[in-house]
Amino acid sequence: MWRISLSGGFEQWRREARALLLAGVPPEQVSWDEVGEQADLFASLSAPVPAAASGVTVRISARVQALLESAARYRTEDRWALLYRVLWRTAGGDMAAVLAGDVDGSRLMQRVRAVRHEIHHLHAFLRFAPNPQAWGPRHLAWFEPAHEVLDLVGEHFSQRMGRESWMIATPGPGLCFDGQRFDYRESCPESWRSQARLAASDPMALWQRYYSSIFNPARINPEAMRGHMPLRFWRHLPEGALVPKLLSQARLGGRRHGQREALAQQRGKTIAGRPATASESGGEC
Repeated sequence: MWRISLSGGFEQWRREARALLLAGVPPEQVSWDEVGEQADLFASLSAPVPAAASGVTVRISARVQALLESAARYRTEDRWALLYRVLWRTAGGDMAAVLAGDVDGSRLMQRVRAVRHEIHHLHAFLRFAPNPQAWGPRHLAWFEPAHEVLDLVGEHFSQRMGRESWMIATPGPGLCFDGQRFDYRESCPESWRSQARLAASDPMALWQRYYSSIFNPARINPEAMRGHMPLRFWRHLPEGALVPKLLSQARLGGRRHGQREALAQQRGKTIAGRPATASESGGEC
């Protein structure tokens, strides 16, 4: 049994997997361990990978490599073991390993889809807040992605925000943009996290008022809404705390105008009209 300890993510896995593959080590003889920052010292010790057999070469298609790299971002304990099984099988000519009808292929494609969905979630549900401090990026955001996708969203937000500076902090990595260059950190600095949490604690009253005013419960299907916006995102969205109340008001009869209560509390304005003529007032014939 070969025990491989990883601390360098996909790139380290690819080097180790290639060496194992060239040496002809089958998946059932390999144990993959992911070493955390606080792992025990001896957990990082692993047996050296055997030497490659003479004359052995391996070719993997670009499509398979892309699928493996995408699925590697899916956070789960057995991600490296699954990737090596798929690599072993495809290297041997068994392309069913990347098909949805196969056991390994089904798991691989499910993870690829989940990673793509998480990128979409980050695009759709991340909310920047103004930096309450005079220093640092102008816009801050706190997000808790389910998978390792933060390094893939920089271009999206740089195009969306223009030359504005911003920073996204997570429990894992962090990403900062100064208007020209990206600064990606595998481990988000605690100062970034503190800044982002402070900005996220602001209720953003103006945004909540705007969201309430445009909310139309007549067009909302609660089940579909939860499908498109999972509940785990609600606690990080400024409008998340408003949705249950707005839906409740809709069920009590406010379906036509979700902002009815707020509008009713607004002070009206009297507009003077011109006096009605005899014909308009229905005078004598």
